[in-house]
Amino acid sequence: MPPRLSTDASLIRDPGVESVYRDIDGLELHAVVAGDPDDPLVVLHHGFPEFWWGWADYIRPLADAGYRVLVPDGRGYNLSETPDDVADYSADRLSADLQGWVESEGRASAHVVGHDWGAAVAWDAALRHPDVVDRLVTINVPHPAAFAGALMPSRERWKLNLRQWRRSWYILFFQLPRVPEWLNRRDDYEGMARFLRQASPGTFSDADMDRYRAAWSRPGALKAMLDWYRAAVQHRPDLPGITVEQPTLVVWGEQDDALLPELAEQSVGFCADGRLETFPEASHWVTHERPEAVTELILEHLEE
Repeated sequence: MPPRLSTDASLIRDPGVESVYRDIDGLELHAVVAGDPDDPLVVLHHGFPEFWWGWADYIRPLADAGYRVLVPDGRGYNLSETPDDVADYSADRLSADLQGWVESEGRASAHVVGHDWGAAVAWDAALRHPDVVDRLVTINVPHPAAFAGALMPSRERWKLNLRQWRRSWYILFFQLPRVPEWLNRRDDYEGMARFLRQASPGTFSDADMDRYRAAWSRPGALKAMLDWYRAAVQHRPDLPGITVEQPTLVVWGEQDDALLPELAEQSVGFCADGRLETFPEASHWVTHERPEAVTELILEHLEE
């Protein structure tokens, strides 16, 4: 097998984009940064099974618009350190990492944009560390109370519950020890690559798959990525409240295979100042399918 690609900032051939490693919660975590360090800070958080590269199309446009852009590899992903215990990936630890990244830039707060698991971290941080999040953008993952309601058995919502459980079966599968790692690692991670290609046909190129395979193959990375799901079931810290006070933009690709579109509208209902923008023809991977339009929405929301 040929050597894997480097998966640091060198993937973007832009001298203004660089990798940094910082001590966050006693871990050495990696991020890509761009823009003037004195400009307003925006944190872009990726989801499963991506890494910082998932935001590659957004870094330069946001930096050129006058923002300091920080794009971390979540703990356990790609070049960030991989703690061993499932509890190390609980929601409170993940949102504390986000707070740590903001503080590492010498800031008290930042705008936060998250997709998939990155959106889950963003929601949690907005509720658990409200002073750290200025403006919030979440993409294709619902507010935690909306998601919990969709999974909790209810006589009134049983049809919605059943539909969402059918889409969330993989969360239960990921709770198994070792088997998900074995299955996803087979044939050079072909199952994970196929998952991305089938979820959004024509979106992910062979070059993208080379980058993702390189990130997935980092020592300990695959187990860590799955431990995010295990911790979500096995270690569930209580939130201090459910109402998000920060100005919030919810972006949703309605052809999401994993999450019902009703959850987007419900999520806005948990926001004191929320707005929903939908893409009826886009999937869960709307960030890749419609990067220009999503960038425009993000900038519009940050500049209001």
